[in-house]
Amino acid sequence: MALIQYLTTIQFDFGALVLLPQECERVGIRRPLLVTDAGVRAAGLVERALATLPGWPVAVFDATPANPTEAAVRQAAAVWQQAGCDGLIALGGGSSIDLAKGVAIAATHPGPLKTYATIEGGSQRITPAAAPLIAIPTTAGTGSEVARGAIVIVDDGRKLGFHSWNLLPKAAICDPDLTLGLPPALTAATGMDAIAHCVETFLSAAFNPPADGIALDGLERAWAHIERATRDGSDREARRQMMSASMQGAMAFQKGLGCVHSLSHSLGGLNPRLHHGTLNAVFLPAVITFNAQAPSVQAERRLERMARAMGLPSPADVALAIRDLSARLGLPTGLAALGVAPADFARIVDGAMADHCHGTNPRTASRDDYIAMLHASM
Repeated sequence: MALIQYLTTIQFDFGALVLLPQECERVGIRRPLLVTDAGVRAAGLVERALATLPGWPVAVFDATPANPTEAAVRQAAAVWQQAGCDGLIALGGGSSIDLAKGVAIAATHPGPLKTYATIEGGSQRITPAAAPLIAIPTTAGTGSEVARGAIVIVDDGRKLGFHSWNLLPKAAICDPDLTLGLPPALTAATGMDAIAHCVETFLSAAFNPPADGIALDGLERAWAHIERATRDGSDREARRQMMSASMQGAMAFQKGLGCVHSLSHSLGGLNPRLHHGTLNAVFLPAVITFNAQAPSVQAERRLERMARAMGLPSPADVALAIRDLSARLGLPTGLAALGVAPADFARIVDGAMADHCHGTNPRTASRDDYIAMLHASM
């Protein structure tokens, strides 16, 4: 039986940040911990958020790493406890939002974070006691503001997923103003993350027609606007469309992802300096080629429908078009450019096969299949 749930309150518009106090009051947050990173603070966005909450007792944690870690979750949870906070505001990209979700668990649940990881059977251990969260994205990529999951590198080095409807932000404030001027490289990498979400969830075999429709529309928007947004950081319409595509990708991936993310999560855990969106862009062509033979992909004409959304003449063009787009955006198109070597493949595959996304790929991948995808991605 298919379970289809949608989703949370979303405030979407230029200038939507001014609604932050209204949303805090609506969900019962009076003493928030604002979770962000040093770059967002340096860009002046923390001050813009705090300016909407004059007189509020807001604690700030601004040390989110590029890939959130359990150690950083503990540090932020300590600030939460010291300040007597009762809710969370995440301001930033996917890392800050995912870190805040980790704090939502750690500040209200006992034991090490891995206890609550999806592959450890921990989803059912995340209770409604999880701290309420309002998410405000400053990039257009992960869509974590409307997702029930988070990715955190735990103390033993694994990059694990945490999934529960109790982690879904109580509100998402999507203000494209906050993405104006985002550097081109980050715009490109986060935008390819959004495209990967739309593609992978559309290819997933799970039955969820609403997710399929949302993903396909998100892909069309992102494909038409990512180059504009990357070339001109002040292009308001391109920024609006990319933020929508990012949000839609995450709304859709409640359905499930696949081998692209299995590989990205694994390699990102082994080398946290690698950007998740960049890895997704590198892996997409090989995984699409592999999944083209999946019965569900063929029966539903999914590559044909994707090609139509992307303005391509043939479904056979999809994988190459994605590789060509990455090149035009200035992103690496192969693992070799990222310092990955065939000697690393065995450990990457170990992590991919243990990842929570492995089981929702439309075609079951063996170790040899993953090795072949890695070679094709070099």
